[in-house]
Amino acid sequence: MKEKFVVTPWEVRGAIDYGQLVKDFGVGTISEEQRKHIANAAGFEHFMLRRGIFFAQRDLGMWLKAASEGKPVALYTGRGPSGHTHLGHLMPWVFTKYLQDAFDCPLYFQMTDDEKFLFKEDLTQKQVAEYTQENVLDIIAVGFKQGKTRIFSDTQYAKTIYPLALEVAKRVTYSTAKATFGFNDSSNIGEIFFTSMQSVPCMLPTIDAREKGLIGPKEFVPVLIPHAIDQDPHFRVTRDVIDKIGYPKPASIQSKFLPSLKGGDKMSASDPDSSIYTTDSQEAAEKKINRAFTGGRATVEEQRRLGGNAEVDSICNYLTYFFEEDDKKLETRIDAYGKGEILDGENKKYLAEKVTAFLKEHQRKREAARKVVDKFVVSD
Repeated sequence: MKEKFVVTPWEVRGAIDYGQLVKDFGVGTISEEQRKHIANAAGFEHFMLRRGIFFAQRDLGMWLKAASEGKPVALYTGRGPSGHTHLGHLMPWVFTKYLQDAFDCPLYFQMTDDEKFLFKEDLTQKQVAEYTQENVLDIIAVGFKQGKTRIFSDTQYAKTIYPLALEVAKRVTYSTAKATFGFNDSSNIGEIFFTSMQSVPCMLPTIDAREKGLIGPKEFVPVLIPHAIDQDPHFRVTRDVIDKIGYPKPASIQSKFLPSLKGGDKMSASDPDSSIYTTDSQEAAEKKINRAFTGGRATVEEQRRLGGNAEVDSICNYLTYFFEEDDKKLETRIDAYGKGEILDGENKKYLAEKVTAFLKEHQRKREAARKVVDKFVVSD
């Protein structure tokens, strides 16, 4: 009997069937026409789009239509700062930068520090604030446009956010929250309220554009939310009520999860060896890669004869999802691994070289980001 997988905003486990998830969540797949539209705007097709890593959407066509007509559009994504940033967090941000560059539009980046305090029993507000500051450096290091990127934490931007969150909260019943998120009598009341806060950035681009006179008082700025598929329940609730407040439903484009180095469909924040963090040293990253789960055989002789299983191999998955943009090189390497022409040690060495080079450059940009934080972060 196939193991039942679980995907919620706070828990992901089991062998994820993304096709089933599309049905369960009621999202649409990304069409060939939509892929071409994005690629044409960017001047190239991002490998995450081409390989189906970003695979699902809601109302993407409407957002693309508005952008093609020259209307103002915006992006919104976020981060729950409960620890250091790992590559699984970074993956959707890299794609979000691609979209910002392609459509030259503003990005609203929400740091849900309130969420992490409410949902993580072992975290204090002070710890979450420290993680927020550290995570912001990683966000800026990705290369988002200065002057067009607004980063804010919920607690530090509450004067702006809270009145809008109240409008959402007034229209979301407890029964809806309970059915969507599985809350029970032991859930704290902050958890039940939180999704109202995550809805607010969908309204901010319209409010800002009206205040600047970029659009009329009855016009709107369509918002597209790039995010991992586990966050979809929040935005289902948002879409159910936001038009009652006088704003259009946000569109979304959704990604799969960067698989774990220890095997499985998603890295675990509670297991440092399952992921590579942006703050890891070169030596630490190499050790994690060398200990990673592979699709290799018990002996070298068997692998030469039978080949490795690339589908379950975490090294091949890391190359596919993040570190090998060249399709031909990826295909050749995976084919050679499957035929036993490449062994686990060679594959690990190849990935380690790519990962350590990436970390070296990212960490350089991360340090440089300290000097420009005030150009990105806003607060009340």
